Amino acid sequence: MKQKISAALMFTLTLLLMSSTVSAQRGFMAPKNLPSEPTTVSIPSITPLTGPGTPYNSALGQWPGHDMDHFDYVADEYLISGNADGSSYKARLVVRRPSDMSRFSGLAIAEPMHPAGFAHGFEHNSVYIMDAGHIAVEVTTMGLEHPQLHNPQRYAELMISNNQVSEILAQTGALIKSSSSPIANHGLRKVILFGTSATSRMLTDYLPSHAIFKLADGSNIYDGFLPTSNGTRILPVDVPMIQMPTQHEFMSVATSVQDGDEPGKQFRVYEFAGVGHLMARHNPRITPQLCEHKPTEYPLEVHFSVALHHLLQWVDKGFIPPRADRVLLDRNVNNDGSLMVLDEHGNPLGGIRNPYVDVPVAQYVAGNTLAAGQDEALSVVCRLSVYEVPFSKARLRQLYGNKANYLRLVDENLDKLEAQGWSLPVYHDLIMADAQAIDF
Repeated sequence: MKQKISAALMFTLTLLLMSSTVSAQRGFMAPKNLPSEPTTVSIPSITPLTGPGTPYNSALGQWPGHDMDHFDYVADEYLISGNADGSSYKARLVVRRPSDMSRFSGLAIAEPMHPAGFAHGFEHNSVYIMDAGHIAVEVTTMGLEHPQLHNPQRYAELMISNNQVSEILAQTGALIKSSSSPIANHGLRKVILFGTSATSRMLTDYLPSHAIFKLADGSNIYDGFLPTSNGTRILPVDVPMIQMPTQHEFMSVATSVQDGDEPGKQFRVYEFAGVGHLMARHNPRITPQLCEHKPTEYPLEVHFSVALHHLLQWVDKGFIPPRADRVLLDRNVNNDGSLMVLDEHGNPLGGIRNPYVDVPVAQYVAGNTLAAGQDEALSVVCRLSVYEVPFSKARLRQLYGNKANYLRLVDENLDKLEAQGWSLPVYHDLIMADAQAIDF
């Protein structure tokens, strides 16, 4: 029997499709009522949101055993309200922070909630964020139906229109930096804006507002930008930006903008070989039965966090991040079914390396297909996923001899990548646990 699909999920799938296929040459339009001159943004009012009932959890996809309880983090929920684009709004704000604020690093990652109801910025970087003591801020700009379906009473007041998104993002960032902030007086230094897929679209649509909406002293609201799972052509702004296309984007529409270091051109493109648009691992929303091939357990988080770490170091300490080669393209699907140049194992050449492709035990293929009997409207979820083709035990023994040698090679590869800044030590043991699980 085909599974039913809600109107909310249909809207989400449309956004996924738009964000992944939009032309690299598309320009981004400023909001309709954006002022023509730099303007001090309004600070919204804020009140704790304490009930009735249970809060909506938009961050289910955390690493098992390394969740908020493990790191002693709490999620504070607020209702913020103000006026944007000439009309009033009320939005949900979530601040995920150390329960002991003496652990706070002084750095915050803000994101709009994904229209499908997910806090992907936190989910895709949660181990790194919490281990480092960063704060994750989430504001609901689209997808109000998800918290409202969970708890109609608690979220009855939420009210936002699509044309208010950019200004709400500006007001949220200004609020976090203001004396009205729930983290005021705790040493906040910098705030960056994160996006992935549909929320990367919100981020890029926000960029014209970045030049207009300012804090009262004329300074920038956001100190950096991180659009991920995005291959559109984004021009640098006056703060650092790292763009992270995935295997779905850089094979067809990845940006041609070059890396730069000087003010006004502080820009990086990081392409990690093997990474796909959607993360299935630790994602309770993607079932193994949905697609023809089981989605890979490849941990996208370990690579997203590298980009986030370099961006935060750039905006906070002025540390110039390393530049990276792009994934190699041959633009020929007739030789191997891919526009990328593939190695003898079927994985991409070039780009930022990792042990999953340098010491491989599988081929990582971008573009799954829908399983028989599933709703056709869900095909985009499979198309934007990566599946793996595991190597046989005989091939593993041919490549590595035995498991001990394989584990040694993975460990050496990780040590090298960590020294180069392409893997974070906090993930070392978790990646080695993946290697340990391989059956020879």
